[in-house]
Amino acid sequence: MGGFWLVKSEPDAFSWDQQVANHVESWTGVRNHMAKNNLKAMRKGDLAFFYHSNIGKQIVGIVQVAREAYPDPTAETGDWVCVDMKAVRPLPKPVRLTEIRADVEFTDLALVRQPRLSVMPISKTHWDRLCRMGGWKA
Repeated sequence: MGGFWLVKSEPDAFSWDQQVANHVESWTGVRNHMAKNNLKAMRKGDLAFFYHSNIGKQIVGIVQVAREAYPDPTAETGDWVCVDMKAVRPLPKPVRLTEIRADVEFTDLALVRQPRLSVMPISKTHWDRLCRMGGWKA
């Protein structure tokens, strides 16, 4: 079984609707070393929640890693990487950050502990619970 992740995007820069329209999209522009290491740890077939940050602050869909880490073409310097993500499906019910923070089961979730991190691992237990909250039966 593959890994589980959460990736954040500001919807006014790149939204779920754009991900769906493009089907497969390079996840570029990550400029945080911890997030970069998380991108490098992703494997083809892993699933990730697509999270709208800043505007909405909610999980809106699920994407799948279609291509593992490779050099980010948007980086002018450094060893930054990106992955390709493929749209899988929207969540029937978006899961808001306020709901996640209100649930004691998520106190150790990176989204709660490290809210500025743009790419983070999600445990299988948290993945399953968030899917249920979003009305998706995996």
